[in-house]
Amino acid sequence: MNTKNPQGAKKVLVVSAHPEPRSLNASLADFAVAHLRAAGHEVRVSDLYAMKWKATVDADDYEDEWDSGSRLRVMAASQDATLAGRLTPDVAAEQEKVRWADAVVFQFPLWWFSVPAILKGWIDRVFTAGFAYGPAVPPPYSEGVLAGRRALVSVTAGARETSFSDRGIHGEMADLLYPLQHGLLWFTGIAPLPPFAVCAANDLSDERFVAVREAYAARLDGLFTDEPVPFRSLVGGDYDHGMRLLPGAEEPGARGFELHRRPGLGMSGGLERQSPE
Repeated sequence: MNTKNPQGAKKVLVVSAHPEPRSLNASLADFAVAHLRAAGHEVRVSDLYAMKWKATVDADDYEDEWDSGSRLRVMAASQDATLAGRLTPDVAAEQEKVRWADAVVFQFPLWWFSVPAILKGWIDRVFTAGFAYGPAVPPPYSEGVLAGRRALVSVTAGARETSFSDRGIHGEMADLLYPLQHGLLWFTGIAPLPPFAVCAANDLSDERFVAVREAYAARLDGLFTDEPVPFRSLVGGDYDHGMRLLPGAEEPGARGFELHRRPGLGMSGGLERQSPE
């Protein structure tokens, strides 16, 4: 049962990326919006396909910062445009939504083991230098420029759940989502929650969809109370000046992405999976 949030209303941005408005992803995005609003939260939506979002970074984004006779240096141009308030209106509007939000919910299908191109383009264009990274903002992987916010990644995948397990051929879902969870969200100071994944999504029965919604509702209810993935802070004393983890800081046997989580939580990061099988 969804009840009003006793701690008061929060502000949530839902970013969805699927071209079909009757898709499972669209249904989950709509469900999240309705559920969060019923809980008393204020919700804004960025439906990237409905918005016909421009997915490519190019010189048109930085006309005032770029001379057509010179090289386009994207980081420098984006930082200059950001700090001078000269970003294109679509990018400025999305940055305002991110600043406004206490939490961001991402809804997308896993395409070729990554986010859809339109969502990658939203990330590339919105998370500019001077807004999300660079010398003008606090250091990454810490309580950085977007600190105080949370994020929940909700993803669908056509493959069965076992193929994303510890011995699954696709690799663990937490590993596949690491560039988004750690490389975007935690890099900018946003605390990501363990992701929510619906596997074998191409053959989801009506009965199973009900179960998926119930599980998703529980994750949405914990958006502001569940423990985030315990990524290490760059400034917490675990890394040297070369940004390498200090010897002995890890648990015995830890390697790869697992090194950059504080000890005590397994590689899945508490991943919640839902499969119709």
